[in-house]
Order: sequence, then C-alpha cells, then structure tokens
Amino acid sequence: MKFTGLSAFPLTPLADDAVDEAAFARLVGRLAAAGVDSITALGSTGSYAYLSREERRRVAGLAVEHAAGTPVIVGVGALRTSQVLANVRDAEEAGASGLLLAPVSYQPLTEEDVFGLFRAVSDSTALPVVVYDNPATTHFSFTVELYGRITQLPGIASVKIPPLPDDPEQARTRVQAIRDVVPGHVTVGVSGDAKAAAGLAAGCDAWYSVIGGTLPEPALRITRASLEGRFEEAARESARLAPLWELFTEFGGSLRVVAAIAEHLGLAPKACLPLPIRGLDEGQRARVAAVVDELGFLG
Repeated sequence: MKFTGLSAFPLTPLADDAVDEAAFARLVGRLAAAGVDSITALGSTGSYAYLSREERRRVAGLAVEHAAGTPVIVGVGALRTSQVLANVRDAEEAGASGLLLAPVSYQPLTEEDVFGLFRAVSDSTALPVVVYDNPATTHFSFTVELYGRITQLPGIASVKIPPLPDDPEQARTRVQAIRDVVPGHVTVGVSGDAKAAAGLAAGCDAWYSVIGGTLPEPALRITRASLEGRFEEAARESARLAPLWELFTEFGGSLRVVAAIAEHLGLAPKACLPLPIRGLDEGQRARVAAVVDELGFLG
C-alpha cells in the first residue's frame, strides 16, 4: 500500500466497558464508503492502550472485515516488546496492510530503547510500519537523527510527525530536514488536525487524521485539495473548521471532542470512552453539538 493521502483514525467505542463491535463496524464502513485512502484502527483515537490483547485482536479483524478493501493499518504499541510482537502477529492474522508503532512506556525511554523496539518489529514482520511520533501521549520525542536511523530498517514505510511550526518557511524547512535523512520510499505524514492543511502545504505526503475517523468528508476535502496543489482552498476548508479546532484546544485534546461528536451523531453510544476517561460534561457536549450542527455535519 501507499502511505499517502488521508489515513482516518476511528474511535473504538465502548458500551458497558466492552467494545461496541457494531458501532465500530459502522464507523469503519462509513470511512470506506467515503473513500479515505487508509483506515488506522487502534491508534490513540482508538484507545489501544486501554484494551486487552483479545479486544485488540477482535477490533483489528473487524476493521479489515468492514473496510471493503480499503487498506487497514493497525496500531500495535504496548509496554513490552513481547506484547508488541504478539500484537504484530494478531494484526498479520487479521489481514492488516500495515502497522502503526508508538513507543509506549511507563519509564522514560532512551533513543536506544526505541531503536531496539523498531528493530525487533522490523525483524519480525513483512508488513510495512509507520513510525508514530506523538510526544503528547507517549512523552517521547524523536530527533531527526533517530528518524534517519529507524527508517533505514527494512519495512519502515512512513513517519507520522507532530504538528509543524506555524511559520510556513519553518514548516517546509522541518519537512525537508526529515526528508534529508529518510530513504526516498518513506513518506512523511502530518498529525495535529488543526495544522494538517499547513503541513500538507509544507510538503507532507499524508494526513494521519483524528477528525477524519468520524467526519471523513471535510478531511478528504482538505487532503484532496492540498495534494492537488489547491492550498488556498484547503486552508479555507480548515479555517471553516476552526470552531472544532478551538474545542480541541479548550477541552484538552481531540479525543473527548471527537467522542462527543460521534455520540451526538448517533455513531457511538453515550460515554463511549474507556474509564477512567469520562469524556465531556453535559455543558461541554452541548457546545460540541452546537458546533457540529452549525457546520452542517450529519451522522
């Protein structure tokens, strides 16, 4: 598969402390029908760190089953390398097209720890691997030099980078610095939804998208316009979604907001996040609902 375009990260909704398989299957089916380029199950938006191995195995299988041929990337991060490798085997058996690997830890990790983790996965599978750099959740920040070392390993196909600087020239410089150290076949994908249009304009190949997992249509408009060189159009569409980006910032990140959107649209049961994550309160949910309705999104 090509690690380009829009990769949509769906929620893994829970009901009564169990994965709501029907709701998850519907979310995946909507993404496939919308025409996203890939679906990333069990990313941070998919609450992978809160699920058991058996739950993760089942979710991976459901994602492939309901993706209607859309490539599925499966998150395999875990605390111990042996657990990661078990998740890799489960993703392979489920029919995944690729793997997403975050360096997850309780104790702080060194660069050698992280390189060793990626080498172990690279040695164990023929599936392509996305390097997941998300310091907001893992509390580990990759250096450009570490990108270069890891992407020399067989099978490393893409790097998912944090949001780029606001200044366009600085953003382009950052992307070029990464490209200078990674092989030509390795794509660079931006995350941080509010900065995605700017990241694609700065030269990124892909958008690894939270909002795209629940609202694929506006995310696709931004992605398609950007990759076709219509950067002003993409920027306007992103600006139209500014009320959503503002809620992400105000409410401490995207997960609770996206869960509230899915619940408001009837795509997930109420209180669909794994405890102890309680989601937004009723007043906050009302504000999310008002923004969703004002923007004209339908379930």
